[in-house]
Amino acid sequence: MALLEIKGLTAGIEGKEIIHGIDLEINRGEIHAILGPNGAGKSTLNAVLTGKPGYEVTGGSITYNGEDLLKLSPEERSRKGIFLSFQYPVEIPGVSFSSFMKAALDARRKAEGKEPLKAPEFLKMMKEQMALVGMKPEFSKREVNVGFSGGEKKRGEIFQMAMLHPVLSILDETDSGLDVDALKIVAAGVNTLHTPENASIIITHYRKLLEYVRPDIVHILKEGRIVRSGGRELADEVEALGFEKF
Repeated sequence: MALLEIKGLTAGIEGKEIIHGIDLEINRGEIHAILGPNGAGKSTLNAVLTGKPGYEVTGGSITYNGEDLLKLSPEERSRKGIFLSFQYPVEIPGVSFSSFMKAALDARRKAEGKEPLKAPEFLKMMKEQMALVGMKPEFSKREVNVGFSGGEKKRGEIFQMAMLHPVLSILDETDSGLDVDALKIVAAGVNTLHTPENASIIITHYRKLLEYVRPDIVHILKEGRIVRSGGRELADEVEALGFEKF
């Protein structure tokens, strides 16, 4: 059984259909990359998968781990292991990274019928995962994303992945605004966290991130449709020919 199965999906916002029939199947252990120009429907697909308010599904179905995803609230989707790394991570003034992650972990554990993590266990886990993504320990005391550089914000998103162990990670243009060093650290985190039991969707304009995170399947999304799917070499074709050739 596929982890995520999308059949004939049509969707849009404010009465405008943006996705015009998408079929997509993702299995555990796979990394899928979705490339497309601005306006292709990447953000709409992302919004529908995570349950962002305001977006309307007008046709088709989405099955996640055997359940009808469209019947689940955004909070339920998160508790069931769907994680979104934002293109533009928001600042949360007044909330430290440690407090934010403790609340997120405890909420997940409560939904799973588990007790909250004890403070020593949580702090040990946090220290280990911050080291994994190259974040300095003092970041745990800082307000979430407040005063962070673009690269620091993206590392923070990967750190959250490391802490929450999602089943399906959706990386929405995680490479946007990163220098090469930050890109390598983020990619290393994604690769380290990838296991045969989880899956990732990487949404991007460019192939640069795919030089460090090797996708199993690459999809070209254009004008609301997946117009072609293939292996890693498809990203090289996009780089050489541009999206207009597809």
